[in-house]
Amino acid sequence: MNATETLQAMRERHSVRSYDGTPLTADEIAALQDLIDTCNEEGGLHIQLVVGEPKAFSGGKARYGKFSGVVNYLAFVGPKGAEERIGYYGEKIVLRATQLGLGTCWVALTFSKVKGAYEVGAGERLHLVAAIGHGTVAGAAHKVRPVEDVSSYDGDAPEWFTSGVEAALLAPTAMNQQKFRFEGEGNAVRTKAGLGFYTKIDLGIAKYHFEIGAGEENFVWAS
Repeated sequence: MNATETLQAMRERHSVRSYDGTPLTADEIAALQDLIDTCNEEGGLHIQLVVGEPKAFSGGKARYGKFSGVVNYLAFVGPKGAEERIGYYGEKIVLRATQLGLGTCWVALTFSKVKGAYEVGAGERLHLVAAIGHGTVAGAAHKVRPVEDVSSYDGDAPEWFTSGVEAALLAPTAMNQQKFRFEGEGNAVRTKAGLGFYTKIDLGIAKYHFEIGAGEENFVWAS
């Protein structure tokens, strides 16, 4: 996807919890797997697409999370401490699914781990999953905080910085808390993750959104 297509997918992507249970098509699987392979290689991750597996979303946890019809999901497996990378590369895959017309939902707690459904190597862990499939509903947009609540710029903020923060605010976050911050000075941008569960994954997702909204040619990440 180019930046324009990705931005459109960001606007269209909403969390979907109800699916019709139909299998992914061969073309959908191939398109997703191609990007998964690329993300795993670039990010040093072990993300896997699990298809035709209903057990993870058939127990009490899933009912509590109001999930139904989920038989496919992305298993975000990777090294311990890779949370930000999981968010960054995972969102790339989620947005590709959106472009394919599929529903998705990042899920941290309301699913069950299923032995043998995915591989977890030495030094790795399952960080979280994302439901994926043919949704029965389109989902609804989440509330967003004002740009000034999550960002600051030394001087007058250029258009690219504001556009980047606006794109970041479209990112899904745990409990819709949007606990991240972007700080700009010149063409350098620093980020901070807030306190709480999954905020480093949230930051990785938001950073990918920021890159697309701001344009990677306009800034550099500062450590």
